[in-house]
Amino acid sequence: MLFFYIFLILFILSTIIFYLIYRGFKNPVNPHNRIPTNIGLRVDEVKFPSVKGQDIYAWKVESNPDFPTVILVHGWGRNVERMTPYLRKLCCRGFNMLAFDARGHGNSHNDGPMTMLKFAEDIGSATEYILSNKNQKNKAISLIGLSIGGASSILAASRDSRIQKVVTVGAFAHPLAVMTKQLKDRHIPYYPFIWLFFKFVKWRTHINFDEIAPENNILKAQADFLLIHGENDAIVPLEQGLKLKKIQPKVELWVIPKRGHSNCHLEKGFWDKVGDFLGSENKG
Repeated sequence: MLFFYIFLILFILSTIIFYLIYRGFKNPVNPHNRIPTNIGLRVDEVKFPSVKGQDIYAWKVESNPDFPTVILVHGWGRNVERMTPYLRKLCCRGFNMLAFDARGHGNSHNDGPMTMLKFAEDIGSATEYILSNKNQKNKAISLIGLSIGGASSILAASRDSRIQKVVTVGAFAHPLAVMTKQLKDRHIPYYPFIWLFFKFVKWRTHINFDEIAPENNILKAQADFLLIHGENDAIVPLEQGLKLKKIQPKVELWVIPKRGHSNCHLEKGFWDKVGDFLGSENKG
């Protein structure tokens, strides 16, 4: 009888821990309320279809149809408002820009559990939307992605040769490595809890995380890369950026001292570095 009660307590405890892990990785939906009006160019609200045919919400800035377009990709649990500094600082360089809410974020439609793969699919949908515009003469596409948005940009570029340049900020090399770190930081043991959780996620999403991991796809991309990483990033450790650089030595890695996961854009010279890398000389 004592064994039964011990088993019951362990089962209940395991169920609670498993539920808390699941809730912890469920992306929060944060609708936005403010459209930037002081960036120097008009920001238009637009919508385009996702792979599911429902609306993805976006902000579009049209500067010059002869210049390339930069797609801006926010991070986990964020929305287009996170990309406002990028709109404000880069529009003066002549880029056309599109910042969108990934599915399950901001004002875009919900589509079950959000994954890195879905972020990449939404980048693909944004690319098709831009290239379908007959008035856009320059067909060159560049990406700027933050965190999971950066990792997804690597995956998207590996699948679409039309993407010419990619800037990532705090991108990871493998999603499970970052998830494992976050759970271990909460003192959750890998066996059995983290191991079982990953099995559940694979079953729930039908995704092979090794197949979509940036470390296994960056060599497939034809784009040029600028990887930016804060030296003190506590969410996605610097070792993740260093791993991507090791796998693909041709990429440029900019490690910013004393910066973390979400403040690299505050570094002096950040906008010049990003703007110069993207350039406006991309050939469409």
